[in-house]
Amino acid sequence: MTVSTPTANKAAARVLSQFVATGVQTCFHGRHINPQILADLDGNNWRLKDYQQRGGYEALRKILALDGGAGLTPDQVIAEVKAGSLRGRGGAGFPTGLKWSFMPRQFPGQKYLVCNSDEGEPGTCKDRDIMQYNPHSVIEGMAIAAYAMGISVGYNYIHGEIFATYQRFEEALEEARTAGFLGTAILGSSFNFQLHASHGFGAYICGEETALLESLEGKKGQPRFKPPFPASFGLYGKPTTINNTETFAAVPWIIRHGGQAYLECGKPNNGGTKIYSVSGDVELPGNYEVPMGTPFSRLLELAGGVRNAKQGRTLKAVIPGGSSSPVLPASIMMNCTMDYDSIAKAGSMLGSGAVIVMDDTRCMVESLKRLSYFYMHESCGQCTPCREGTGWLWRLVSRVHEGRGKPGDMDLLNSVADNIQGRTICALGDAAAMPVRAMIKHFRAEFEAMITNSRAAATASPAGMRMASTEARSI
Repeated sequence: MTVSTPTANKAAARVLSQFVATGVQTCFHGRHINPQILADLDGNNWRLKDYQQRGGYEALRKILALDGGAGLTPDQVIAEVKAGSLRGRGGAGFPTGLKWSFMPRQFPGQKYLVCNSDEGEPGTCKDRDIMQYNPHSVIEGMAIAAYAMGISVGYNYIHGEIFATYQRFEEALEEARTAGFLGTAILGSSFNFQLHASHGFGAYICGEETALLESLEGKKGQPRFKPPFPASFGLYGKPTTINNTETFAAVPWIIRHGGQAYLECGKPNNGGTKIYSVSGDVELPGNYEVPMGTPFSRLLELAGGVRNAKQGRTLKAVIPGGSSSPVLPASIMMNCTMDYDSIAKAGSMLGSGAVIVMDDTRCMVESLKRLSYFYMHESCGQCTPCREGTGWLWRLVSRVHEGRGKPGDMDLLNSVADNIQGRTICALGDAAAMPVRAMIKHFRAEFEAMITNSRAAATASPAGMRMASTEARSI
C-alpha cells in the first residue's frame, strides 16, 4: 500500500520534529564513531534511491550471485553472521547466527521471520530512528535472513505509538517491492520473500517475543509458556525466528564487508557497532552509534557530559540498558566499556542500549517510584507474582517517598522482589524486580535516611505520634 499522501507527509514531518534534542536531531549530530547503520543520514535521504547510493541491496545481490558474483549459500550467510559475533540488539544479546541456525531449514511447511520493532523500553528510541531514516537497511537485512533460513514470509511488528514511522516503513516496503527486492523470484532468482508491516497499540508486554506473536495473530498480547520455543512453534504454530530491528539493520554491512571485518569493529564476543540512546542529565541527549567496547566515559563525552557540570553537577548513577536493567553508581559505571560482557560483569545488563544518566540532584527513591509505576501499569496480569507484586513494589516505594516509610520496608521490598523474579512466564516480572534490588543495593542509605527523617518529623508532634501509631496497625 502506498501512503505518500499529504496527510502522511505531514505526519512524517511531525515525527522528524519530535526528535529534537537541544537543537540537534537525535541521530544527525555527526558525533558517531565509525557508524554503519546511521552513516550519512540527514533525515531526508531515506528512500530507495538514496539507500542504493550508499551501497544498499549490494549484500542481497551478492548472496543471490547477481552481477557476476559467486553467491553465498544459506550456510555461508549464517557462518558470516556468526564470524561477526553479532548479538541480538533487542536486549538479550543472544548470538544472532546461532539463533538462525536453530531454524529447521528443511521443514516442509510454512516458516516465518519476524522483526520485533515494538520498542517500548523507557529510554530507548533507536529502532524508530532506524525505521524512519534508514528503513531499507531493515528490509534488506530481513531478506538476507529469510534467504539464510529458507523463509518466504516475514512481518515487521511496529510499536503502535509511532504510527507515522509505521507509515514510512510501508512506503519503503512498496519501493522495495516495485524494484524487485521483495516478492516472487527476487531480482530474477529463485528466492521468494514477502514482507509485511503490522502495528501494535503500544503495549510494553508485546516486546516479549511470544506476546508479540500472540498479538500478531490477532489475540491478546500475553506471553506463552516456553517450551515450545518459537523456532519450533511460533507464529501460527509454525517455526519462527524473531530478531530486533537494529539486529536486522546490521546484517547488510556484515555480508558486504565480511564477518571478520564486523568483529574487528567491536571486540571479541561483541562485534560491530551499537546504537545507544543516551538520555537524562546530559547536555546532548540522542542516539549515538559507536563500536562495541567503547568506554562509557567516551560515550558520555560524545553526549556533552553531565548537564550543568560547570555549575557543579556531577554524575551520580547510570541505568545502562533501559529501565529494566539494574542501576550502577558512577564509581562503577565510569570504569565500564559499553558491551554485553563488561556491563554484565559490573552487575547490570546492556539490554536495549538505553543509557539513562542521573546527576547528583536525582532522588533515587523518586526515580524508583516512577519506574515501579511503569511496570505495575504495563503488567499483562497473567502471572500472579507479577500482577500482584508489581503493585506491592510501587505502593511500598511510594510510602517511603511520601514520608510514611517504616524501618523494615527495605527488607520487605527485597522480599517482594525475590518472590517476583524468576517466577513468571516472561521477563517483565524480572524487569520490575531488578531495578528495586539494585537501587536498594547501591543507594540503601538514601532510602533509610528518608525513612528515618520522615519518622522523626512525624513523631515531633502529638498528631504525628497518633498518625504513626495508626500506620503501624494498618500494614
